[in-house]
Amino acid sequence: MAGIPLAGLSLAACGSAGPGSSSASTGATYWSLTGQPQEGIRQATVERFNAANPDSTIATTVFQNDAYKTKIKTALGAGEAPTIIYGWGGGGLRTYVQADQVEDLTDWFAQDPQLKDRLFASSFAAATVDQKIYAVPCEAVAPIVLFYNKALFAKVGVQPPKTWDEVLALVPAFNSQGIAPFSLGGQSRWTNMMWLEFLFDRIGGPELFESIYAGNKDAWNAPASLQALSEVQKLVKANGFIKGFSSITADSNADQALLYSDKAAMMLHGAWTYAQMKDSAPDFVAKDLGFVNFPTVTGGKGDPSNTVGNPGQYLSISAKASDTEKDVAKKFLSTTLLDTTEQKAWIDSGNIPVVNGSDSLIGDSPDAAWLQFVYQTSSQASTFVQSWDQALSPASAEVLLDNIAKLFQLSISPEQFATSMNAVLGQ
Repeated sequence: MAGIPLAGLSLAACGSAGPGSSSASTGATYWSLTGQPQEGIRQATVERFNAANPDSTIATTVFQNDAYKTKIKTALGAGEAPTIIYGWGGGGLRTYVQADQVEDLTDWFAQDPQLKDRLFASSFAAATVDQKIYAVPCEAVAPIVLFYNKALFAKVGVQPPKTWDEVLALVPAFNSQGIAPFSLGGQSRWTNMMWLEFLFDRIGGPELFESIYAGNKDAWNAPASLQALSEVQKLVKANGFIKGFSSITADSNADQALLYSDKAAMMLHGAWTYAQMKDSAPDFVAKDLGFVNFPTVTGGKGDPSNTVGNPGQYLSISAKASDTEKDVAKKFLSTTLLDTTEQKAWIDSGNIPVVNGSDSLIGDSPDAAWLQFVYQTSSQASTFVQSWDQALSPASAEVLLDNIAKLFQLSISPEQFATSMNAVLGQ
């Protein structure tokens, strides 16, 4: 679900912005994304750094999401990348590392352990390639959450599920009342993926996807993998999802509307949807929106505290930058990025920054219960598995999304899914 959680999707690029645009020779450059409130928060942080460091400023340029992904690949290949590279970690970062395009930050972090200790430990997996750190986690976390409609649960007389068996038992209970058990924007494909991410973790533990990420031979064919694939098809066959889910889009927020309009009882979705639902249905969010972590699976290896989704955004430093530019970038990353002012701005926008102790800034926010839930889920996760379409290479991710759609449409079996995915392992 690359780019979904924090920035709007579109195509055109924007121009340079911010102070320091004429001082790049004595400072550094930084490319990132458009879209409010994120763009404004990022820019304010750069402006504070530039005001405190007038002789070594950072010049910023912003792009809309899809345009950025094209532009940064071209710039990296031409040796013309900005000093500070915005990204999502995972598979994209791995390709940068393999091409020697980003700086190894392992020793830098080791020189000042507090730099790493202040950030969620679970956020570093997506910043790490072959046991070395190549990016700094930043911005906000976005775990995948099981949302539910309290009013519908009260109407049917049931409780939120704590186990997978309870999930399956709730399906006929809601269907018998003419209520879809789960909303799902299946046309978007990555929404289906969230179910597999959790089932793979709950059944096989995080090592199951780690084996896939590492490209181990026939990793998708592991018994736990086939079990997870079978369980999700069991839910589909039991009419666990709203009728016609494969024609519903997430980009239009139609899946969210099904939850807050009492058409569906539950929805597995990203934390970013909270703010969207609050904007569209504030009374529902205030009164009837519930949220829990994904249920356990009996006999499964996954820690119940594990979560999946987006453990942060990531900033890398170009390996081709000059020593002066690298020094400015490191100073920015260690002194101003995610300072208290920026943390508060993320919280005010309804997000939890990827900083230990940031919950102390929540205060009397009207969204305090939600923010505390996101903080606890993210900071206490034994493992925070990155969204698969970000963790894998772009080529593998596209094959994955196509096969997931077919799996949910029951047009392929778990074994056929595994065979197709094993063919692109490590690509």
